[in-house]
Amino acid sequence: MSASPTQPRVTEREARQVAEAAREQDWRKPSFAKELFLGRFRLDLIHPHPMPADEDAQRGEQFLAKLRDFCETKVDPVLIEREARIPDSVIDGLKELGALGMKIDTKYGGLGLTQVYYNKALALVGSVSPAIGALLSAHQSIGVPQPLKMFGTQQQKDTFLPRCARTDITAFLLTEPDVGSDPARLATTAVPDGDDYVLDGVKLWTTNGVVADLLVVMARVPRSEGHKGGITAFVVEAASEGITVENRNAFMGLRGLENGVTRFHQVRVPAANRIGPEGSGLKIALTTLNTGRLSLPAVCAGTSKWCLKIAREWSGAREQWGKPVALHEAVGSKISFMAATTFALEAVVDLSSQMADENRNDIRIEAALAKLYGSEMSWLIADELVQIRGGRGYETAESLRARGERGVPAEQMLRDLRINRIFEGSTEIMHLLIAREAVDAHLSVAGDLIDPDKSLADKAKAGANAGVFYAKWLPKLVAGPGRLPRAYGDFHPEGHVDLSGHLRHVERSARKLARSTFYAMSRWQGRMETKQGFLGRIVDIGAELFAMSAACVRAEHLRATGDHGREAYQLADVFCRQSRIRVDELFARLWTNTDDIDRKVVKGVLSGTYTWLEQGVIDPSGDGPWIADATPGPSERENVHRPIR
Repeated sequence: MSASPTQPRVTEREARQVAEAAREQDWRKPSFAKELFLGRFRLDLIHPHPMPADEDAQRGEQFLAKLRDFCETKVDPVLIEREARIPDSVIDGLKELGALGMKIDTKYGGLGLTQVYYNKALALVGSVSPAIGALLSAHQSIGVPQPLKMFGTQQQKDTFLPRCARTDITAFLLTEPDVGSDPARLATTAVPDGDDYVLDGVKLWTTNGVVADLLVVMARVPRSEGHKGGITAFVVEAASEGITVENRNAFMGLRGLENGVTRFHQVRVPAANRIGPEGSGLKIALTTLNTGRLSLPAVCAGTSKWCLKIAREWSGAREQWGKPVALHEAVGSKISFMAATTFALEAVVDLSSQMADENRNDIRIEAALAKLYGSEMSWLIADELVQIRGGRGYETAESLRARGERGVPAEQMLRDLRINRIFEGSTEIMHLLIAREAVDAHLSVAGDLIDPDKSLADKAKAGANAGVFYAKWLPKLVAGPGRLPRAYGDFHPEGHVDLSGHLRHVERSARKLARSTFYAMSRWQGRMETKQGFLGRIVDIGAELFAMSAACVRAEHLRATGDHGREAYQLADVFCRQSRIRVDELFARLWTNTDDIDRKVVKGVLSGTYTWLEQGVIDPSGDGPWIADATPGPSERENVHRPIR
């Protein structure tokens, strides 16, 4: 579909420039994951495992106890799935409990929980109803509270945060019908008019938008005298005149999700509601997501725990050929994968969250890796549960109950989890985002060498800088602690399995990863950004190495505190052994793959070369545009907005 008359037409290069300008450019704090991609295994940045303050832990545990009681006594997940709606009484109860203000400071009426306990709360509630987990996460991780906490004025915080903490549900509005991960083409406008801005446009997939009271809206301010212009963030009252929620969208999973299409027509927003300066909207969104992304892997870890519980109970009770199915190797290997990976997912989330609370490390890559890895691995775990359950895994919980069996919603969890590979950056986009951060050091010193717009003088200067950088960096990739048999001996305490060998493998693999990245940049130079298959594998290797590191550090922490240390060491060992197999395969696929021939086949598919392959079927999707018309103007549809009061 062609762009609408108001939609900016941008080149690929212009789109990249917009995304690059929105990146957080500086690294003011150390980053474990950044160092990992550079071939430097900085175990000191994550070990010993950071710990919450006693006061924070006590406050968090007290709330978790209340939330657990509420979920067990007031939430009916079967009803939510059947009615495709969270009852108003449940949302009112969450408000009374303070769940809307988990991350909001107590001086604004919030609970003031740490990121660690906020994530534990999301994991808990998400295991009962992923739709409720999504509602709370969208409200606090990317909705009004987090951007205001980081970028809002004191007046904005005083005005809106008390409402967000107790009464008002919020939503984040960026995506449009023809704009996803390419915000340079954003069409919604905010035109200055006196002390106001006037918003016009259409936003798609507005999670919480159907029931929201407050919105964070990204809109393009035209450049004019006195106005820098650019994509800008605003706090908007959802009940403002000219706002219409035109549709409540329905999905494969998360049936209780209040997600809609929101149209703005001549909506007046006070300039005082602008968050940050004009043109800073994307930077605000991306910075907010640096920690906001941790909510998704938290829910993924919680759901994985539930999947493991069901797999254990079912595979022990179900017998085939004279013994429980768990004792058959074909099923047992799946259960081992589920247990080991669940341990690692929780380790990644807890470590990243505690690092966020400490605020002494830059965790933008860690949070992105947690989101990527958590969403992909939890999906595999849920899929394995469905397989272990067999026909019962494919059968709905309601059908199981109707014929007298336990109503295990395995197929629902699989459906509910699927969106996490798309939410807040699809896996493919996360690969590119993380890859860009991973090669930042290289582009900082050698980027001008491959930039076609740079002059010969700029290239010469870049060449000199690169020579100095690589002369110091490359020799360090040849050898390291990973080659020393006794390195990381703290991870081989007496009476426990040996984890030190896994950390040595991480150290060696980090150096190999950095060498591979350097070789690829030397080989492809400016074309590196088009090698998305290669970049994706680089990132996946980094994700596995991060998960292995987190698992080992968590196991040692549990051993040191006397909390299931022996069992934790066993789980970490199994996970690392499984992960190392995946890492070896990914390294092999860096250079032996079908990327080139795949591109040729894709061109053939798009040109119609293989349309004969599509014959013999009927397409039930019917007619209609691929992308709905989003031309600005007054709404012609009923407003389905329903604030919960």
